[in-house]
Amino acid sequence: MAEFEPTSIAQPSTARDDPRVGHFLGDEVSTPLDARAVILGFPVDEGVRINGGRPGAAEAPELIRDMLYSLTPDPRLGEAFPRLLKRTVDLGNLKLEGSLEDSQDALGAAVQPYIANGVIPIIIGGGHETAFGHFLGYVKADRPVTIVNWDAHADVRPLRDGRPHSGSSFRQALEHPSKICQKYAVAGLLPHSLARAHLEYLREENAHVIWRSELSQHQINALYAGWKTPLMTTFDLDAVDQQAAPGVSAPAVGGLSPELWEHAAYRAGRCPGVQSMDVVECNPRIDVDGRTARLAALTVWHFLRGLAERIRHE
Repeated sequence: MAEFEPTSIAQPSTARDDPRVGHFLGDEVSTPLDARAVILGFPVDEGVRINGGRPGAAEAPELIRDMLYSLTPDPRLGEAFPRLLKRTVDLGNLKLEGSLEDSQDALGAAVQPYIANGVIPIIIGGGHETAFGHFLGYVKADRPVTIVNWDAHADVRPLRDGRPHSGSSFRQALEHPSKICQKYAVAGLLPHSLARAHLEYLREENAHVIWRSELSQHQINALYAGWKTPLMTTFDLDAVDQQAAPGVSAPAVGGLSPELWEHAAYRAGRCPGVQSMDVVECNPRIDVDGRTARLAALTVWHFLRGLAERIRHE
């Protein structure tokens, strides 16, 4: 059974007529398996270190929570957003020890019961090695899945000296012996951030590739339409232009605008096929004025907004 460190974030102090996200969480849930969604932190960036990146993402979950808790539910949705929040439980940060592989396996074990029972896990990383642990939840639940990755990079690098890292998650998923990964889609790719060998690998694996220059709100809507298998979606903040997301291991010049990024998070929440999400690569050590952490919190907020609309129309 997974163990969690309770979050230390204090509830926002606001007037009674100005409630925030943190005031509602879990109010109508007796046990997490009865929730509609659960939030959990994965404070790991060992994969970033192995991949030669800048460490610090392990410090992000609490900071992102702090900013998320202080946001207001979207008032345009009336009671739909607060109703979802009351059915959303923050489990805290996963207690971890041992190797990166052990941590990823522990994350898979932690999310498996929620995936199996139709509860939506929202995972706050951590580096993008988070995504492989996230994927292992589907393996352990024996649930075939399509992965949708929002990223400037494909993250299909080979292992380094036999070890996984932040750039190998989707090669590992595609080559996993379970064959649980049905398809891989990556959106937001920058041509100056993708090696030719990795593009050829994506073509060999029949992956769905969308370049940054091709993305629009219409394209985002189309990407989430019509999937027949459960979807796991993962949001790597280095896909966003560095003006809005400077606090990542590999900042993107010419990346996505915050508007497109937030729309992608909203459409993910709104899409009936999406069964889980993660947001990764926020590095507080190198952030500027909290921009990246704030965008990470808004990523979760927009996902929840979409999920609130999804539930209202179910």
